[in-house]
Amino acid sequence: MRVFDYSKLSESSWDAEVISFVAQIREHKGRQELYLRQKPVELERLIEVAKIQSTDSSNRIEGIGTSNARMKQLVEDRTTPRTRDEQEIVGYRDVLNTIRESFKHIPLKGSVILQLHQDLLSYTDKTFGGKFKNTQNYINEIHVDGSSFVRFTPLEPFETPMAVEAICTSYHEALAKQVVDPLILIPIFICDFLCIHPFNDGNGRISRLLTTLLLYQSGFMVGKYISIEQNIERTKETYYDVLGTVSNGWQEGRNDYTSFIKYFLGIILSCYRDLEDRLGAVDRKSSPYEIVRKAVDNTLGVFTKAQILERCPSIGSSSVEAALKRLKDEGHILSQGKGRSTTYVRNPDHT
Repeated sequence: MRVFDYSKLSESSWDAEVISFVAQIREHKGRQELYLRQKPVELERLIEVAKIQSTDSSNRIEGIGTSNARMKQLVEDRTTPRTRDEQEIVGYRDVLNTIRESFKHIPLKGSVILQLHQDLLSYTDKTFGGKFKNTQNYINEIHVDGSSFVRFTPLEPFETPMAVEAICTSYHEALAKQVVDPLILIPIFICDFLCIHPFNDGNGRISRLLTTLLLYQSGFMVGKYISIEQNIERTKETYYDVLGTVSNGWQEGRNDYTSFIKYFLGIILSCYRDLEDRLGAVDRKSSPYEIVRKAVDNTLGVFTKAQILERCPSIGSSSVEAALKRLKDEGHILSQGKGRSTTYVRNPDHT
């Protein structure tokens, strides 16, 4: 059976890129308290947006989805699920809310992970929620022509409960002894969890929920305001590629976690930078028009009113709409479509 001993990470050395990522993230974390004190209203608005984006993106990575309007209603608990996909979505919503509200009181252990999995599938008719897998599962890769092959074979069902308990125990011990920075330990734990692949279904979503839980418990709260899951969805191909790389030699304990650690740290740093960009737009001396124009000038490609609203948490919908209309009248942006389907792009001929 695969042995898990994170204390051996004390013997590992990390290259300059990993060290730089960790240092930059910790610097951003140090500024977090300042934002909490200075901009509580704007942060509250970002929290609501992040909840929707995280629930939407984590499910869409697995091919589960619904319309934007329904997603918003489901996350805000203003409707009941109508389809199987929506049942999966509200399960994720509930687990994410539990983690956001009670992360300090959720211990990392096998029985708790089983409970999170049960809650994830609680609205569906699936009978294996809260149970480890009972059949061997495989991670397949599909070619463009539709053919597929087994990229990785996870642990067998009989090994799974002990392996999950082992990574939880080893994680706690390494964290307590400060064997390695939590920002390096967390992605290693997540890699091992995904390679164990402990459930018949829901492994990816539970791994992202555990990522949020472990980051919160180590004081990295950026996922509360900026969706980590959305950033993963945007880089989904890279996400799967690095997971494929780190699984090479995993069964024998010869795998190299570095590529996933760098991917993970890059995602977290990107979220922190995004948070500071959005809160940097909160300038009491600037008019709504100036704030929106700055956000537009920092946006590449096609964008919507909703995206600009997300980037300008200090102003309301009507102010964003008025500013976009003025920018369009001035020729600074071009629009296409009508009503809710309207999209915008910066005018390349306008300086």
